[in-house]
Amino acid sequence: MKTRISIALLLLVLVQATSLPVYGQPHRPPSKSASSVTDDTITDQIRIKLAADSLVKGGAFTVEVKQGVVTLSGAVEQEKQRARADKIARRVKGVKQVIDKIEIKKLSGR
Repeated sequence: MKTRISIALLLLVLVQATSLPVYGQPHRPPSKSASSVTDDTITDQIRIKLAADSLVKGGAFTVEVKQGVVTLSGAVEQEKQRARADKIARRVKGVKQVIDKIEIKKLSGR
């Protein structure tokens, strides 16, 4: 019985000791920075925002993201649609840069 209590106390002390601050530095949880946002999350957020925007909705866009660098491609009819898509992408959390390869051309069927 004393052995079990001794082992339990030893484990408790070890757990407490490992959670103490090192050299007087307080423990800080890891911060949520832009680098913690995944490329897939960025891609999804941009696509959702583009689809919800009345000016660019229906545009034929391709969104590719690699390490926070977004490449937008596709076609729109007006410069203001291209500019809006670029602006939407830049405002998404985690985006470091936007490479705009969107072409402006008259879409068929209109």
